[in-house]
Amino acid sequence: MSLPYFFAEDLSAEDQLILPEDTSKHCIQVLRMQEGEQMVLTDGKGKLLTTTILNADRRHCAVKINTREYKKQNKKKFTIAMSLLKNTSRFEWFLEKATEIGIDEIIPLICKRTEKQYFRLERMQQIVISAMLQSQQAWLPILHEPTSFDKMITQSVYTTKLIAHCEEDKKKDITKINTNDQTIMLIGPEGDFTTDEITLALQNNYIAISLGTTRLRTETAGLVAAAFLKNLS
Repeated sequence: MSLPYFFAEDLSAEDQLILPEDTSKHCIQVLRMQEGEQMVLTDGKGKLLTTTILNADRRHCAVKINTREYKKQNKKKFTIAMSLLKNTSRFEWFLEKATEIGIDEIIPLICKRTEKQYFRLERMQQIVISAMLQSQQAWLPILHEPTSFDKMITQSVYTTKLIAHCEEDKKKDITKINTNDQTIMLIGPEGDFTTDEITLALQNNYIAISLGTTRLRTETAGLVAAAFLKNLS
């Protein structure tokens, strides 16, 4: 049986460390872990520490560090930039699933047809952390503040730039795309990107791609795109 994963930002201690209060409460009060039980700690930046509980204090749990490991990140980085949704729970569902799949970066988009722009970064960040721990990964996706579509289009750090939309234009099959070191996929809001937004993306070297033969909800399109991209890594 695999050991449970917990998050701690500072893993610099050499022998023992005190877990953050929220982590201590979760493992001792919620999961009822006891002295002598083991867990894995990660900082979301590649570090993995196997530890043993020394003091099962629900506020300041102390653990002994047994082993250290560093997981290298994949050289290929995949980013999903997806519109915020009117139903916040649907966007949260996407965050959770995209993290489990292993997407490296998530950018909430504000498009012309985006209906809701309210975004609670702290809550969303906790969802991403929980999904990383549940899927037992060592790398936490970078979650950005909401970014306007026009500003997103001007970013030049990506070597493969893709946009999924519903208009009946010529599009490439996503399974035929060759990805490079930095790949980004744009997913539009309910009602899709506007024609002007699609034109602007194509003018900035984005490639229009198809995610299949059916019309997908925004969050489903984001998940399908994430799965396809990771399969190309």
